[in-house]
Amino acid sequence: MPRPPDIIDTPSLSIPGLFRERVRRSPEAPAYQFFDTHDNNWHHLSWAETEARVARWRAGLLAETLDRGDRVAVLLPNGINWVCFDLAALSLGLIVVPLYANDRPDNIAYIVDQTEAKVLLCPGPFYREKISSLTTALPMLQRIITIDDEQADGADSGAERIVALADWLPDEGREAGELPTDEELATIVYTSGTTGRPKGVMLSHRNIVGNAAAGLSCIPVYPDDLLLSFLPLSHMLERTAGYYLPMMAGATVAYARSIQQLSDDLAEVRPTVLVAVPKIFEKLHSRVRIKISQESALKQKLFTLAADIGWRRYLHSQHRAHWSPEFLLQPVLDRLVGAKVRERLGGRLRIVISGGAALSFEVARTLIGLGIKIYQGYGLTETSPIISVNRLEDNRPEGVGPLLPGIAAKNVEYDELLVRGSNVMLGYWRNPEATAAVIDADGWLHTGDTARIEDGHLRITGRLKEILVLSNGEKVSPTDVETAIAADPLFEQNLVIGEGRPYLTVLAVLNPEIWKQVAAQIGIPDDETSLTDQTVRAMLLRRIEGCLKHFPGFAWIKDIHLTLRPWTIEQGLLTPTMKLRRKNIMSAFHDEVERLYQA
Repeated sequence: MPRPPDIIDTPSLSIPGLFRERVRRSPEAPAYQFFDTHDNNWHHLSWAETEARVARWRAGLLAETLDRGDRVAVLLPNGINWVCFDLAALSLGLIVVPLYANDRPDNIAYIVDQTEAKVLLCPGPFYREKISSLTTALPMLQRIITIDDEQADGADSGAERIVALADWLPDEGREAGELPTDEELATIVYTSGTTGRPKGVMLSHRNIVGNAAAGLSCIPVYPDDLLLSFLPLSHMLERTAGYYLPMMAGATVAYARSIQQLSDDLAEVRPTVLVAVPKIFEKLHSRVRIKISQESALKQKLFTLAADIGWRRYLHSQHRAHWSPEFLLQPVLDRLVGAKVRERLGGRLRIVISGGAALSFEVARTLIGLGIKIYQGYGLTETSPIISVNRLEDNRPEGVGPLLPGIAAKNVEYDELLVRGSNVMLGYWRNPEATAAVIDADGWLHTGDTARIEDGHLRITGRLKEILVLSNGEKVSPTDVETAIAADPLFEQNLVIGEGRPYLTVLAVLNPEIWKQVAAQIGIPDDETSLTDQTVRAMLLRRIEGCLKHFPGFAWIKDIHLTLRPWTIEQGLLTPTMKLRRKNIMSAFHDEVERLYQA
């Protein structure tokens, strides 16, 4: 199928060059949708209207007397303000430093200090409550712009630097001058850092735009597509695949109001394309399973049949299974089951991209069987970020798909995956030692992940630093085991332990809603006191055995510690991208872990 003429297939453009070309090609086409809390309405902007807004932000930044190459930081939820700030800054040759709104204040201050950011854009309440006390230690920060009409008082240590957006943003815009080249540094993105301080990944315009172009050549997105954006734009998956790629395709992006309102926004916006992380699908899978468990035996049977036949029919459409007479039941089962599940996601989804972490095969199999076409991919912040993705015509959710065009890969010692291509970062900000440790003299990036390639498809088998070596010498990827356990919606979070130990154990956080049902069925209290009961632990270990039936015996779990209290970012147990901080969790549960091995 030929590509529509509106799609920009010039990967050598800079990001503001890409935006300028999009405005030139389709000025009146819809670009963005966002909800304005002042009038409680959704608003729509064309590409030309977006450029007019960007021009005003550009004028505001020009008034700050910044030099090309200066860093400016943004800490905002997804929305049109994020986009305008980003595009205006990049058009002036400034370097954008995105920050996670859920990160710890000391970590935010560390990043602003290390990059010597001169401007910070953030919500007023966040500034007042979280970082105002830290700004005295940030002498390079000359301007703090708040989007909530926050005003500083004389007692505020940063009073002379803080200004409300309404007062800062000029009425008149400014045209862009000479745009940066594609080789110049565009952004410094700090990795979430499961251990130690995060490192600043330096990505050029070429890194990002070229990666978006390669992704678009594998997963077709068209001008009439509508994406709903809710992953943080500080995450490169959302920024490349959910922001710059749609710009290249001429598609429309709608910004979700919040994660809490995501269900309402899906129903109202009715997107055709969605970029998400596995947690979203695990929660959907969990909710569906909870609802079905409360239905009659007949409805439970219909659900299982619909998912199973739907999956096998999908394999047939992919030329990986024979036709079966049972497929004739699929249209009826789909109306009774699948269509209702898809309606929760708006009912129009054509493509769903999953990335950022491993997606459980069981979750993917069930949802694909119900008609939700999930295409899993893989990447790193250091690779802008996409390395591989499944294709529409060859989707194998047990892996992360073939490599993107222009990317090479190979395995070295311990099956570590190395990749090379134009998407590989320039290096770590002001950290040549860390850069040299991951990019060798031939330009190969050492991903730290172990992997294998089967039939042209990449499969990630673990994290090199996280491979557990049991005392008997057996090696286990905890990620694989944890992903399999997470397929059971009862286990909200789990961390597998076993380094240097004779067997594997697990720390697990239970889903409170499902635990109430399980406790009621066996007639015990649903509070934490029951979780130490040996009979309860044995019962839940049997559930885990069912998840691990395809694993070798040495990878089975022998004991478990249970809790109902989730691990959070604020506790230091998760990164801002919701990944487990393994060392921190092990430290927090040191005594509990030791008890698991006392026998």
